[in-house]
Amino acid sequence: MNYIKCKVIVGGRASGRLLATKQPINFLSSVDHSTGMITDKNHDLCGRSLKNHVLVFPYSVGSSVGAYSIFALKSNSVSPSAIICTLKADITTASGCAIANIPLLELCRDRDIPEFENYDEGIIDGISGILQIKKV
Repeated sequence: MNYIKCKVIVGGRASGRLLATKQPINFLSSVDHSTGMITDKNHDLCGRSLKNHVLVFPYSVGSSVGAYSIFALKSNSVSPSAIICTLKADITTASGCAIANIPLLELCRDRDIPEFENYDEGIIDGISGILQIKKV
């Protein structure tokens, strides 16, 4: 099991299968808010569901309304269980996670970004800022 120290942006505890991408996500126009599916045909996660996953991605792009899109995902019970930003926890993701009560961690910038496998399980401790990666 790997343990990675992260910066806590929105506290909480969660777990789920990792869903990782190196591409940013536009929560307003690239995600179906009723199903949690990535719908952008140019995104490498197209056709994948965010529901109950630990989403690992660099940051969000697009309008600040994306924060309300994250809240809509939570309201429709199709949100990620937690989010890890690998480059920066931008204001859209941070405010969306805060209003939706979704734990959000940011990888510490002084370390290399590890390779995340989409079949691994992530366990988030948003109190101490620890991400555990468990091979399954």
